[in-house]
Amino acid sequence: MISIASNLALRVLDAAPDAMILIDDSGTICFANRRIADLFGYEPEHLLGQRVEALMPERFRVPHLEHREEYWRGVRVRPMGAGLELFGRRQDGSEFPLEISLSPIADGDRTLVAAAIRDVTDRKSAEADLIEARRAAELARTAADRANQGKSRFLATASHDLRQPLQTLSLLNGSLRRMSVGRDISEALLQQEQAIGGMSRLVNALLDISKLESGAIKPEPTDFAVAMLLEELRREFSNIAASKGLQLKIDSCSLSVHSDPSLVGQILRNLLSNAIKYTREGWVRLQCLRETARIRIDVLDTGIGIPADQLPYIYDEFYQVTGANRVREGYGLGLSIVQRLVRLLDLELDVHSDVGQGTTFSLVLPVGSAQAALRHGSAACPQPEKETGSKVRILLVEDNPAVRRATGLLLQMEGYEVAAVATLEEARAAANADRSARLVITDYHLADEENGIDVIAALRGTLGPVRAILMTGDTSSAIKELAGDQHLRIASKPINADELLGLVRAMLAGGPGASEPLGREPRRPAQT
Repeated sequence: MISIASNLALRVLDAAPDAMILIDDSGTICFANRRIADLFGYEPEHLLGQRVEALMPERFRVPHLEHREEYWRGVRVRPMGAGLELFGRRQDGSEFPLEISLSPIADGDRTLVAAAIRDVTDRKSAEADLIEARRAAELARTAADRANQGKSRFLATASHDLRQPLQTLSLLNGSLRRMSVGRDISEALLQQEQAIGGMSRLVNALLDISKLESGAIKPEPTDFAVAMLLEELRREFSNIAASKGLQLKIDSCSLSVHSDPSLVGQILRNLLSNAIKYTREGWVRLQCLRETARIRIDVLDTGIGIPADQLPYIYDEFYQVTGANRVREGYGLGLSIVQRLVRLLDLELDVHSDVGQGTTFSLVLPVGSAQAALRHGSAACPQPEKETGSKVRILLVEDNPAVRRATGLLLQMEGYEVAAVATLEEARAAANADRSARLVITDYHLADEENGIDVIAALRGTLGPVRAILMTGDTSSAIKELAGDQHLRIASKPINADELLGLVRAMLAGGPGASEPLGREPRRPAQT
């Protein structure tokens, strides 16, 4: 059948690790090595003189005739059926995937083609497993993305719905305290106010932790002046410290840092709140220092201090320092939130404490551009306007009846004229009927997918650049886009009566329409 020049060549082909056959130009098998028996089940001698198509499944035999003729018109070294799925057929009729490499061999005055055949069942199985694993991983990622989106939607809804009843209670409490009541009732209302405040702090803390764990909070770093943040903290905590007989010392600072100003503010608010809470006498101090390419902001106090053996646990949820000077106040969540925010912002936080002498928390931030910080700080500083008129009209938009009634009652008791509505359509009608409204107070989340941003935009089309307070029970990413609005203030629910009325007076008097939310929770962009 074959006249290869050397028996050595035949022995080499016979010992090859792959199954080998030699084929002439008619497709006839002229030689088959021993590996053919392992692969196809045929003894090599049984295949001699047969067409190569005998080793193929029947569905491939007719198409292969045309491919074979085409190959012989340009014989060369190449893989067979590049890009195609090739299969062999064993003697028992079973099929398996294979690869074939073709190489021409000169045999006297004719050319034969050597076909090296390899079973790729294991490799194909591994490829299929890999594809399935990738598909499963993609499904898992998709499911995780859906779960995170669901968490974000739930947290946005929960933030709003949990705070609505607290908002109602807080405003009603403020209205009752403004009525002429007896001493016993005043004491009861004071205790009620403290209970509502405690509930609000717990809800805020739990929702903050949930948002951090779900990834709903995304940092937005920028350059900002430390002095602006320190001044906000001075205004917010001066009265709180004074009510405990403490001196609040906030040093001047001309430095700028690069980070998310809202989240850095939240870290410092929690640290200041803790310092005041655990300091019985003396002072609480806030200072900033330059350290080469970093800025260190220290929160120091003369409080009860933290024992060295308890320092490793102070960031655990619901952990509170124990000891003879223990103060039972709060829920042990503030420092847990601080630690999560520090990690989110990739900052450093150190603590040093001496029992009975006080504690120092040091937050380290990168230096920012002073020019960029100046631009960032000047956007929300409108020129004051003088208030005119004795009876000011306020347009209130709130879809929750209880909150709407409580807010309207409080404002009316302070002497304001209030037009209270529930929807964007009703707000438009009220504005068209009386265009004298000087201030709009609107909830962010309204019924039927309406929101306070649309309300403000629509009413300004009728009333002009009217000042507005946007009340929100969550911190939607859409809200942060209003950061440059000079006539807007964002207030996080629940806001107590005194804070709300103070904000109303400031806005009507032409005070800054700062874009940061008022109260315990700064703006935090979240997915909705």
